[in-house]
Amino acid sequence: MDFDLSDDQRQIKDSVDRMLADAYADLKTKAAAQKEPLGFSKTLWAQYADQGLLGIPFAEGEGGLGAGPLETMLVMEAIGRNAAIDPYLSTVVLGGGILRHAGSSAQKAALIPDVIAGTRRLALAQQERQSRYDLADVSTTARAEGSGYVLNGEKMVVLGGDSADTLIVVARLAGAQRDRGGIGLFLVGGTAPGVKRTGYATQDGQRAADITFTDVTVGAEDVLVGKSGEALAVLERVTDEAIAGIAAEAVGAMHALHELTVDYVKTRKQFGVAIGSFQVIQHRCVDMFTMLEQARSMAYYATMMASDENATERRRAISAAKVQIGKSARFIGEQAIQLHGGIGMTMEYKAGHYFKRLTMIELQFGNTDHHLRLLAKAGGLIAPAAA
Repeated sequence: MDFDLSDDQRQIKDSVDRMLADAYADLKTKAAAQKEPLGFSKTLWAQYADQGLLGIPFAEGEGGLGAGPLETMLVMEAIGRNAAIDPYLSTVVLGGGILRHAGSSAQKAALIPDVIAGTRRLALAQQERQSRYDLADVSTTARAEGSGYVLNGEKMVVLGGDSADTLIVVARLAGAQRDRGGIGLFLVGGTAPGVKRTGYATQDGQRAADITFTDVTVGAEDVLVGKSGEALAVLERVTDEAIAGIAAEAVGAMHALHELTVDYVKTRKQFGVAIGSFQVIQHRCVDMFTMLEQARSMAYYATMMASDENATERRRAISAAKVQIGKSARFIGEQAIQLHGGIGMTMEYKAGHYFKRLTMIELQFGNTDHHLRLLAKAGGLIAPAAA
């Protein structure tokens, strides 16, 4: 397998690495961005647009770069490496993914150019209080009225939901709460009548919102997927793409955290010598590196499988990757904090920022135990040969 980057891919990697390294070189700059009205730097978001990073997965005919999961992986890895807080996952990967797979030509023409230009942010309102990791568990309702629908319900922990200009809402058209059929996807303005958003900072310094929909009117032109059974398949596919994205982000964060830890043990002295000279400390750093490389391999695998049309094989690969990412993130995070000592838990030092984000990634879109159960139910990563 050839993992060398093409010239275009190398250019994307170099540009996003430089941009985010400059933007997040100082934790004070990050703290200032978090205090801005949107919870991130609007100026930096414009730089994402100027460099074409917001258009990576969209077709060239829609104004995008016509690239794929690998290019998205390069951006997400840089985001993880720099502990960035910009809403790339919510807007480009999640919201943009739904648009790419379920939007009509008219909807794409109306929304995608603004997303690419950085003037429209998206958020996927899917998770509910009771749903946990079950994408089919939807109690928010979409009642047909005239030529459109009326939405009622509540969504929790909507990534980027408090600053999104357009919400993509998962709502039930028919059936029981956990039926796989009868689910639809709807475009709703972030400030539409009947929409109430309560925004807050998450533990990793990013932004989310709890959103209530009370008799929110949606026109027929704002229905992304209206036929029973189609929306859930789209939602599952986009979730798989998002897991591949955060797997790359986690690798970037783990790589930076490992480097930070190795540099620290080379300078921290105990008994008059650097603690990195102790063999037991060296072994622990090597163990961290081994777990990092295992995670990197599975993140690459997830990236390659994210666009696979075979949903069964894709989900098997994505779950396997999420399991390894979760295990590696926990191990590397815990080792780094212990080797740093008290300074590792302070918010004035980057190690704590990486650890918090890795902890959140382990929980996003299904934790390690959840995906291990899915993988076991599917017969493992490699299905057993027929007798």
